[in-house]
Amino acid sequence: MTFHKNDIEHTVCPMCECEKYKKAYDFTPFAVVRCDACGIFYLNPRPAENAALKLYEDDNYYKGKERGYSNYFLQESALKATFRKLLQNLKKRGIYGGSLLEVGCGYGYLLEEAKDFFDYRAGTDFSDNAVLHAGKKADLVVKGGVEALPPERKFDCIISMHVIEHVYTPKEFLEQLMPYINPGGRLVIGTPDMGSFWRIIMGRRWSSFKVPEHVIFFDKKSLADLMHTIGLQNIAIIPYPHAFPVSLVAEKFGISFPSFLDRFYVWIPATTIAMYGTLSQ
Repeated sequence: MTFHKNDIEHTVCPMCECEKYKKAYDFTPFAVVRCDACGIFYLNPRPAENAALKLYEDDNYYKGKERGYSNYFLQESALKATFRKLLQNLKKRGIYGGSLLEVGCGYGYLLEEAKDFFDYRAGTDFSDNAVLHAGKKADLVVKGGVEALPPERKFDCIISMHVIEHVYTPKEFLEQLMPYINPGGRLVIGTPDMGSFWRIIMGRRWSSFKVPEHVIFFDKKSLADLMHTIGLQNIAIIPYPHAFPVSLVAEKFGISFPSFLDRFYVWIPATTIAMYGTLSQ
């Protein structure tokens, strides 16, 4: 998908609405800037939200055409290993059993791995094709955001991994999730770590900038602050080691590998910050 001039907009800080910022990284016609007031990094200019939504609804988003994932299917083994490790780490902290909702479930790889950890599994996604695939791996998958679910439905755990960096109003996004959490339930959020040494070392070549799809960039403090703001308690970091296909890692360094190597993966630390918080009883 090509973004035309009319699809690009200037914006205030999505966290505090401050209009002042300093440019940090140039990705003409886009740029990553840092808010003068709260210090969050965000994309400005950025695609208009309706243009971005069309991108996520396009089935090609998961097929590595123009934008989106570098063929989501070929990352299946690595993503399943990543999600299973996350679920194991959640279980160690008593977060398992009962009902699970994944917001932005893609092809349902996390939902499939979660069958050994949760009794009921549901998901949402904006892509018809993703909903079709994920629907085979869970009890319920609906197209859209959390608002597409029955309003009376509640869950013991809601997970949203690598979604919030795409969201134009992150506080409102998390606030929308809160009514769907049972008292004492948990909300788990994961996103690329802007404070990681990878971003510092790689600069504008950091792969998690993923311009223009990622529109806001969190570190440990800013993500924890946001989760506190919406009323979650006992915010804690959850370890999130991430596996990547060998061929995808090689691609980032300009090396070509045959696609059959996608079933082999390597673990790369400190790419993602993941946190969970508890809704008060």
